[in-house]
Amino acid sequence: MRLLARLTDDPWGGISPSVYETGRLVALAPWLAGHAARVRYLLDTQHADGTWGGPGEYALVPTLSAVDALGLHPAARRGLEALRKLLSLPVKLPDTVAVELIVPALAERLGLRTPLDPRPLHALRRRPLPEKLWHTLEIFGPRPEVTAVDGIVAASPAATAAQLQGPLPGASLDYLEAVQDRHGGPVPAGVPVPLFERSWIVVALRSAGLDVPEAVAGQIKAALGAQGAAGGPGLPADADDTATALHALALCDSPGPVDTLDRYREARHFACFPDERTPSTSTNAHALQAIGHDRELEEWLRDMQEPAGNWLDKWHASPYYATACVTNALQGNEKAVDWVLGSQHADGSWGRWEGTYEETAYAIRILAHSARDVTRAMSRGAKFMHEWGDREHPPLWHDKDLYTPTRIVRAEGMAALNLACAVSR
Repeated sequence: MRLLARLTDDPWGGISPSVYETGRLVALAPWLAGHAARVRYLLDTQHADGTWGGPGEYALVPTLSAVDALGLHPAARRGLEALRKLLSLPVKLPDTVAVELIVPALAERLGLRTPLDPRPLHALRRRPLPEKLWHTLEIFGPRPEVTAVDGIVAASPAATAAQLQGPLPGASLDYLEAVQDRHGGPVPAGVPVPLFERSWIVVALRSAGLDVPEAVAGQIKAALGAQGAAGGPGLPADADDTATALHALALCDSPGPVDTLDRYREARHFACFPDERTPSTSTNAHALQAIGHDRELEEWLRDMQEPAGNWLDKWHASPYYATACVTNALQGNEKAVDWVLGSQHADGSWGRWEGTYEETAYAIRILAHSARDVTRAMSRGAKFMHEWGDREHPPLWHDKDLYTPTRIVRAEGMAALNLACAVSR
């Protein structure tokens, strides 16, 4: 299968383009090949109401970036009016990467007022930037403390362009040209992220009884260091990538050093990074799977369950993702099953805004842990997934704005369909 073949030989991954990141590249690097195609991408992806990006609060960050990038273009004027409306309402921020810094930084450039306190942004501009913020270097400008790995700054085209400051020959320019060429101009916010992609795909497939290439375990193990694992080049190691990599290795019968996770423990749970703004339920579910058993962590996860029966998470817009992660780690939760059964759409799908292939796959995985007969609900979901065909997968994952890791989504779908088939036999 092509997905599995590319898992080991293509480190670039299947990450969808980002309006936010593409807008930053238009503003920062008009000299880079593909500039006209990036401008066209921004024009083509504007919504009828003048915004860009996802529904509700997910429109704010990409719309700020696109408006700033397009300058005096009529599309920017429509976007500016949309921003004034968005900011006139009670501002609800999505829990995306560095949103509390990106919004005031871009609003400041556009002369817009926001209720956010700009002082943390200004303070960071006056001192060395913590490594975890290098991924958003584009809102700070070049820094002497920032280093590139193979020319790449924190797996970010915009951060790399900000540090490069011009079409200077070398590894950074080679990276920018390669990543923009891959999508014909527009760029993802985080690429390449081979460890992230490989680990999530292995866990999805192996936990559903499906095989993966033998070589992938060696690639994952090679990415583990003393601090753990990072999703991609130039990114700091973090608890989520470390835990998922360790779980993937265990599923491949090639266990890694689980004590690497110890540095991320904070009281009852694990933090992705130092000074974390909000904890992640999915990260802690992955940590539980990696270490096997931890009563305090299990209790913490149960305490984080919403009254309706689902979980929420900082790395994904959909509660179906977080709920699938936690129920996988806890080996089931009947209150979560009740929530899933009660939220299935008439066409057999599941989804936060509309039924999607990805979210339906997560719902099927949650149901697969139930002791009840949920065959009919799973079968209806599987039918919806089979009928999805070649449609695009809506962006639901959190980076600086929403994105889709298309290969991971496809792997989750394969796993769910295999589980649904097993139950219906």
